[in-house]
Amino acid sequence: MKIGFLAMSGLRAHDRKLLDLGMTLPGVVERGKVVGAMPSLGLLSLTACTPPGHDLRYFEVDKQEPAEAYECDLVAINTFSAQVFEAYAVADRLRAAGVRVAMGGLHVSVLPEEALHHADYVFVGEGERCWPTAVSAISAGTMQRVWRARDAGPIDVARLPTPRYDLLPAGRYARFPVQTSRGCPWRCDFCASNVMLGEPYRKRPVADIVRDIAAIKKLHKRPFIEFADDNTFVDRAWGKSLCEALIPLKVKWFTETDISVADDEELLSLMRQSRCRQVLIGLESPERSALEGIELRCDFKSRRANSYVDAVRRIQAHGITVNGCFILGLDRQGPEIFEQVLEFAESIPLYDVQLTVLTAFPGTPLYARLMNEGRILVPGRWDLCTMFDVNFAPKTMSVEQLRDGIYWLAERLYTDAAQARRRQPFFEHLWRGLRPDSLENSFGDHHKMA
Repeated sequence: MKIGFLAMSGLRAHDRKLLDLGMTLPGVVERGKVVGAMPSLGLLSLTACTPPGHDLRYFEVDKQEPAEAYECDLVAINTFSAQVFEAYAVADRLRAAGVRVAMGGLHVSVLPEEALHHADYVFVGEGERCWPTAVSAISAGTMQRVWRARDAGPIDVARLPTPRYDLLPAGRYARFPVQTSRGCPWRCDFCASNVMLGEPYRKRPVADIVRDIAAIKKLHKRPFIEFADDNTFVDRAWGKSLCEALIPLKVKWFTETDISVADDEELLSLMRQSRCRQVLIGLESPERSALEGIELRCDFKSRRANSYVDAVRRIQAHGITVNGCFILGLDRQGPEIFEQVLEFAESIPLYDVQLTVLTAFPGTPLYARLMNEGRILVPGRWDLCTMFDVNFAPKTMSVEQLRDGIYWLAERLYTDAAQARRRQPFFEHLWRGLRPDSLENSFGDHHKMA
């Protein structure tokens, strides 16, 4: 078969005023553009698991599918909630033209019956488990439409093949995703990926991560690596081994982790030596009380909230910028939260700040709770699950107060002057602590890549 792998790319948002506020790095809009500029690791992983003998093609599409997709026998579409209506429209057009369509991803895994109205085959859970068997069965004319990962047995992340980066168009990407771990132990009630897949935290062998990066380096001389993880450094001993293996590779990289990374000076030093440019940390709120109860297993973030300021400063003192992510609209946040975030960001100061709106993704405990409380404004509007469109009634402020507060905060965080003011101390520290030649080698192109 000729199999196409079609990634829905591009940022999705409906709040025009927020988009028009000029939110540049590190706002969520610009972060969304960075993510959209990377290929789909999920689809590339599926290509690596496809049985031999098939003609494989990778497509990146923003709303309109390429003509070549209609030449395929089967097209696999990966999507998430904010894009799913557009993905369904693409699938409907392909099927009308006689192309069989398979759909997977977080949204489809939660609502497979919905997806079956638009796809011939629906994959629930981690696709690598059942994709090889499914492709062979589809090729043979199977009538089975739903493929569930749990029916194929647990996946061994130590045996994952290298994603087929070689299928990507030459020269299109400078930033590439690599996965080092899957899952996160904290299980926040709003986290879609953690809750929907329902799998434990797992780490890949360091040698396999090095192997994947080596495959990328064959295609691009100076790639920027983005670790596609929820929480990379849960296991700090393993994290040190990873950083030690990255040092000779001389690749710049970014990842997401939690605040506990600041507790280990040796790890921070190794991250710096291995060319870590930035870590994104879900701080969620500068106010401890607002963090209580948002995790399913423990109150890790609320217990660490009082250490946020010192922890972020320690990380940035090692030459690693922090992108602090805040969620606005948590139940225990009142209208004062906007001034609190601004004061917090400027007091450290945080190099980058990412604002998000509390978003109830289908399948999460948060969505179930807000539905039961009658607080979802427009049920079924998955296209509003963008992380900065408001589709719920906050508990301690009005919808209008939440929207207006976000506008107010964005206007003060994302001006050129505000960003320069927050970033200047970081570079002043570098100049005091590093020789000019090492500074140029290590940080000369940070603004272009991070």
